[in-house]
Amino acid sequence: MTIEHTLTSEEQLAGLSVDQLKQLVGLVEYDDETDPFPVTGWDAVVWVVGNAAQTAHYYQAAYGMELVAYSGPETGNRDHAAYVLHSGAVRFVITGAVSPDSSLVEHHAQHGDGVVDIALEVPDVDRCIAHAREVGATILEEPHDVSDEHGTIRTAAIATYGETRHTLVDRSRYDGPYLPGYVARTGSYEKRPGAPKRIFQALDHVVGNVELGKMDEWVGFYHRVMGFTNMAEFIGDDIATDYSALMSKVVASGNHRVKFPLNEPAVGKRRSQIDEYLDFYRGPGAQHLALATNDIVAAVDALRAEGVEFLTTPDSYYEDPELRARIGEVRVPIGVLQERGILVDRDEDGYLLQIFTKPIGDRPTVFFELIERHGSLGFGKGNFKALFEAIEREQERRGNV
Repeated sequence: MTIEHTLTSEEQLAGLSVDQLKQLVGLVEYDDETDPFPVTGWDAVVWVVGNAAQTAHYYQAAYGMELVAYSGPETGNRDHAAYVLHSGAVRFVITGAVSPDSSLVEHHAQHGDGVVDIALEVPDVDRCIAHAREVGATILEEPHDVSDEHGTIRTAAIATYGETRHTLVDRSRYDGPYLPGYVARTGSYEKRPGAPKRIFQALDHVVGNVELGKMDEWVGFYHRVMGFTNMAEFIGDDIATDYSALMSKVVASGNHRVKFPLNEPAVGKRRSQIDEYLDFYRGPGAQHLALATNDIVAAVDALRAEGVEFLTTPDSYYEDPELRARIGEVRVPIGVLQERGILVDRDEDGYLLQIFTKPIGDRPTVFFELIERHGSLGFGKGNFKALFEAIEREQERRGNV
C-alpha cells in the first residue's frame, strides 16, 4: 500500500483528490512498507487563545473558515471552550479557558495566542508509539480509545519542541464531527454576497522556531522518531540580511504531505526575527502556518477585504531584472503580483507564489503564509532576503531590532 493514495478524513470531506493535493502541497509518490512511523497527513492544528469565541468568529469572518463542532460548558466541558473550524482539508481547533483553574490560563499567560498541538492522522497509533518509545521520544499520552455514538478514535501523543505536541489520531472507526466530547455545530456568521466558498484548501507546512544550537537536535528528532527526511537546508548568505540571520532545515514525511521547516537564530548585527519570536513566545513554538490555495490573487483580495494585513514588498523587488530573468513566465502578470505584494520564486521543478501576513495577535509571534504551487517543491529560497527585510521593517517599528 502507498500512503500517497490514502486521503485523510478532512481531505475526503473537502472533496480533494490526490492530483489536487499534488498541485496544492507538492505531494510525491511514497511507499510506506518500510516506514516505522507512517503518517497519513495533518489532522488538526490546536490553538490556545485568550478568547476562543471571538477568535473563532474572526477565522470565520476574515479567513472564510466554517464552524463544524464545539465543546464547552454546554456539552459538559467545564474546563475550556473549543471551536472546530475547517477550510478545505485544514482543521483548526480554537481553545480558550473557561475555568480560572484551567491549565490553559497559565499556558496563555506564558505564550499568548499560539499553536499547542500539531495533530497528525496515522493509520496505526500503536505502531508509531512503539517506535517512538524505542528511540527515546517522550510519550505524553499512551495509546487509548475514546468512544461515543459515532464510533471510536484511537489516539496518543508525543512531545516535540517547547510545549508543542503531536497528537496521533486514527479515525478509521469514527464518523463524528471531530472527537468524542464534541457536538456538531454551525456558526451564525453569514458570508458576504460573492465571498468565495473557501479561501484556502490545504495546509502546506508548519514552521517551528527553536533556540540557538537546537535546530539539528530537532531535525534529528524528526529523522529518528518519525522517519522524516530532509527536504531542504538554508544556511549562510542565502537567507541573511545586513542585520539578522537564521539557519533553517526542512524535514518532511515520506509523501511530503507533512512538512516542518525548523529555524534557529544565527549571529547577526541585530536581533533576528527568530530572537524576537523566542522572546515574546517565551520559548520554542510554531512560527507560521502555510495555507495552500489554488488562486493566491483571489485569496489575498478576499483577506484584504476583511482587514487582514500583509507584509509589504518594495517596488524594487518587481523591477529587478534578475528576478524577471530567473522566474520566467508565471500564471499571474508581474504587475498583478506587484499590486498585491505577492512574491514569486522558481526552482528546477517549477515555481511558487507566496505572501505573508503580519503577526495575527498582539505579540509578534505567529503569522500565516499563503502559497500557490506550480510544480515547485521549495519554500521560496529566492525570496528570503526580501521577506526578512520586510519583517525587519516591522520589527523596527515595534522597537525590537
